[in-house]
Amino acid sequence: MARPALEVADIFRDHGAAWRAANAGHVSLGQLQVMSAIERCRTVALGGHIARCEDCEHTTIAYNSCRNRHCPKCQGAAARHWLAEREAELLPVCYFHLVFTLPGPITDIAYQNKRVIYDLLLKASAEAMLTIAADPKHLGASIGITAVLHTWGSAMTHHPHVHMIVPGGGLSADRSRWISCRPRFFLPVRVLSRLFRRLFLQMLLAAHAAGHLRFFAQHRALADRAAFSAYLGPLRNAEWVVYAKEPFGGPEAVLAYLSRYTHRVAISNHRLLEADQSGVTFRYKDYRIDGPGRYKTMTLSTHEFIRRFLIHVLPKGFHRIRHYGLLANGQRTANLARARELLHVTPPATASETMETTDARAQRAEPRPCPHCGGRMFVIEIFARGCEPKHPPQRAPPLGPSGIS
Repeated sequence: MARPALEVADIFRDHGAAWRAANAGHVSLGQLQVMSAIERCRTVALGGHIARCEDCEHTTIAYNSCRNRHCPKCQGAAARHWLAEREAELLPVCYFHLVFTLPGPITDIAYQNKRVIYDLLLKASAEAMLTIAADPKHLGASIGITAVLHTWGSAMTHHPHVHMIVPGGGLSADRSRWISCRPRFFLPVRVLSRLFRRLFLQMLLAAHAAGHLRFFAQHRALADRAAFSAYLGPLRNAEWVVYAKEPFGGPEAVLAYLSRYTHRVAISNHRLLEADQSGVTFRYKDYRIDGPGRYKTMTLSTHEFIRRFLIHVLPKGFHRIRHYGLLANGQRTANLARARELLHVTPPATASETMETTDARAQRAEPRPCPHCGGRMFVIEIFARGCEPKHPPQRAPPLGPSGIS
């Protein structure tokens, strides 16, 4: 895919200093670090290397990446590595996709309590799934869950929700059988919604009682327990949104979905259209409309665009991709081995075999070819952060009719 003409990094470099000055005292250290990382990503500030073609001597420069999880340019490699691990865990069963969303009044206070409320969202939605699935009236099995937290809508508004990918079945309580769900139906959405609502509100009230929540500005009065309970009152009878999508076509479709969703950031560079004095214009999807008309464009002032991007910076160390049930980290290997045994599936290659295969493939793999003549490129210089390369990049002379420079 070609490099976008406009990047979030360009907007930060051109307008970040003015935005930071205008919002001094209201920007977190984490947000400042994300801005700095994105501004420096793939620039001389992070160092890099020089590669030269052994045939035509065409020379190129490659700068190092920041590897920040909020950087639009740095998610591809992380997603590929993560997906390689997940591919070995897929089972030959149908997979389901569910979405759990917080109601507006909770979203309003979540921004001031990201670590606590995002954590409760993941835990309450997973517990609701595990509880209903284990009930003999529904599935009667122990299931596995991969959960991914997203905090944005398509227009970068604050919209916390969890995407779940779940195999269509699970192990019986005595681990003697694999219990499959009904075709095209996993668990009742209304039952999940109500249990999710009850669990989340219980956890939220407990967090408030333990003093784990902080409230500012118009929400300052919610520090009082009675006021907070009254604030939550209307939510106890409201319908909370739990959405079950069509089941995936197979394990390959699951991987394709995960490759798009697991390492997303608030907006990709490819959605950006223009940045000028009037603001930043980008594409977004209006989910209230079906069909081609749902794809629209929006223009925000530059400062509002930066603000919206940065409200999605996660707390340091917060895990937004989590595994539950059969896929919980401490028991995943044994659970998957038992599931494969019951499903009569050949186990995947061991870690050592996979590593040997990967190493052999790497030895055989050709390096990235020369963009000028297709020849072999090799590194002639590695330069450190903030240092200028000794061999500046240069183009080879044009190729003649016979393909010779």
